[in-house]
Amino acid sequence: MTEQSLVVFKPDSVQRGIIGEILTRFERAGLKIVAMKMVSPEESHYFEHYETIGTMKTRHGDQIFDNQVKTMMHGPVIAMVLEGVEAIETIRKMVGSTEPKTALPGTIRGDYAHYTYGMANAKNTGVPNIVHASADPKEAKEEVSLWFGDDEIQDYRVTHQEHTHGN
Repeated sequence: MTEQSLVVFKPDSVQRGIIGEILTRFERAGLKIVAMKMVSPEESHYFEHYETIGTMKTRHGDQIFDNQVKTMMHGPVIAMVLEGVEAIETIRKMVGSTEPKTALPGTIRGDYAHYTYGMANAKNTGVPNIVHASADPKEAKEEVSLWFGDDEIQDYRVTHQEHTHGN
């Protein structure tokens, strides 16, 4: 089943200049970019993303939520919508565990980050873990709508689509 997922390259990946390397991994897996932009969202946008949709504050408390928002506001991010067969699960597998320390080698977080929850707590900061990826279909639909208007999502065919999308 073809589906769409939001992926956000966080400020740490933008500032490190590793966007191209990571984006290539998604494309090589057969995922198609259907929307992309560089933005510097306001705090209210991150509240909508992390609490209204993701319930981070409700689940983890004010300190973790506030630290995550503060970390996200350290610079611009690149938001994109990727599309493919079971894209959400594929992307989550490629990205790896939320805590970079526990992300397996070969995953994006396992290869490009090493920060731990303990370090973040000790420094009173969020965890710089390279990318955000939608967790499930409901979240993906809500996140894509928050970050992109319908007129920003492109519909086109890629040459390898018959091999990666089954049509």
